[in-house]
Amino acid sequence: MSIFSDFNLDEDVIPGQVNTVSSGMWSGGLGTLTAFHSSSVQSGSTGEHYFDVYNGVVGTNATASVQFSVTYGHYYGSGSLSGNSNYQASKAVYRQLRNLLLPQNQEKFKWGPAEASSSDSTYAISLNRSRLKEKMDPGNWEIHISSSTSNVIKLIDDSGATNDPNVKSTVREFNVISGSISTGVAVTGSSTVHFGKFYPETGIILIDADGLGGQATIAGYGTGSNVNNNNSGDFFDAVKGGAYFAARREEQIKSTHYFCRVKHGAYNHSQNPTYYSGSDSVLAVPSFRTDPKSYITTVGLYNNSNELLAVAKLSKPILKSTSREALIKVRLDF
Repeated sequence: MSIFSDFNLDEDVIPGQVNTVSSGMWSGGLGTLTAFHSSSVQSGSTGEHYFDVYNGVVGTNATASVQFSVTYGHYYGSGSLSGNSNYQASKAVYRQLRNLLLPQNQEKFKWGPAEASSSDSTYAISLNRSRLKEKMDPGNWEIHISSSTSNVIKLIDDSGATNDPNVKSTVREFNVISGSISTGVAVTGSSTVHFGKFYPETGIILIDADGLGGQATIAGYGTGSNVNNNNSGDFFDAVKGGAYFAARREEQIKSTHYFCRVKHGAYNHSQNPTYYSGSDSVLAVPSFRTDPKSYITTVGLYNNSNELLAVAKLSKPILKSTSREALIKVRLDF
């Protein structure tokens, strides 16, 4: 009776198969959020630095969880308190974003064509890591932001305007422009207004705080010295007022395929107690003496030390006999 079968590594194992999977960013696999909530407790703790955004009312909705965070940063710390008991929250945020996203020789974020203009201040949207998985899906997000003039600005990235999918592949970045993903591929030109930068691998969207690309401002925006202008909270209100954030995440699933070949003379018996009867372990079905049959329900993958590493369950049992062979493909995803 066969117990183990060795794989032919050249014929039976295909490693390194990569599939790109896109799914909805938000809880439950949803691709769109239209209602945004903050925690009343947070405004007194971390509110000066950032606001977490929930998909439900905290404390009332049991499924409410953090979807993303919004924050504000200023190179010199304007718009936040300073002094012995305060640490210029906007300055700390700006430098944290700079250290994470910019090359070592670049001090400030730059917007516009050829990154001609630098900026001291920026709003930031940071996706919750558990939602992000590997990265945001470029070209598959859109957010609406309300301005001080009550206009709603619709923002996307310009990844669809390049023919090179690997542009800046180590730390990819795209421009944030006005548009809607429902209109198709982004089109850019000399008159395109640049609102900020998008970093898909880190799941961060930066938006120029000094006038939203020259188009408008966020209600309540201020850059006072040693003053808490609550810019993070005002930006949250603008996102909440826009009432729309569609996004998808993207991940690469690496798979190895194992082809388990069951020859006609192998695995035709079973060790299941019901296969035998009596104290002498006589075959329960007399015809099995000359024509044994069994049903394959499980495949186990073992290492060279006969240690079980993985178990695959079949959707339904497969009849096995001396007149039947089977080929079972097992896929392991990593």
